[in-house]
Amino acid sequence: MLFAVTCTDRAGALQVRLDNRDAHLAWAGAEESPVKMGGPLLDQKGDPAGSLLIVEAADEDALRAVLAADPYAKADLFADVFWMPFKWTLKTPQGLA
Repeated sequence: MLFAVTCTDRAGALQVRLDNRDAHLAWAGAEESPVKMGGPLLDQKGDPAGSLLIVEAADEDALRAVLAADPYAKADLFADVFWMPFKWTLKTPQGLA
């Protein structure tokens, strides 16, 4: 099952994001990662202020475990995290329909 996940950074936490960016990208971009798509959400100045992820997980409990392993989550970057089941309909990568 796929989930669309939005994460909002804590106010004033840009440096936390920058300090953990390399570890987050290595985690999300690893071959075995369940993260199928992702990128930063931007504030009005164009600075990163959150994250948008598409994550494959068996259920919400498995999703929680995946998200807890994110270096950004371990660094307490996020003020809130929200998810919903997602069906990739347009421009679907092979194997995710």
